[in-house]
Amino acid sequence: MAEHLTENNFNSAIQSGVTLVDFFATWCGPCKMLSPVIEELAAEASGFSVYKVDIDECEDLAMDYSVMSVPTLIIFKDGEEAERLIGVRSKADILNVIQSFV
Repeated sequence: MAEHLTENNFNSAIQSGVTLVDFFATWCGPCKMLSPVIEELAAEASGFSVYKVDIDECEDLAMDYSVMSVPTLIIFKDGEEAERLIGVRSKADILNVIQSFV
């Protein structure tokens, strides 16, 4: 299961390696559609980490990363944003992008 991040543990979670962060909202229909894909990626992750951020619980993080719509997937490499995917994507699409940074 993908661990939920907060302002307290976000920076330490993304600081090294490749990390996929799903910025989502519980009320968001597309986020609900994407959630099983994120959970599969978290369970099968090899060479990267997967986390989730609830934008309603972590408004400051959402603002810090200019998340204007959900779902927004941000891939971090050693703490720096490397790629951003907005909207529902297939597992294969997401994996292809992640693999380019692993």
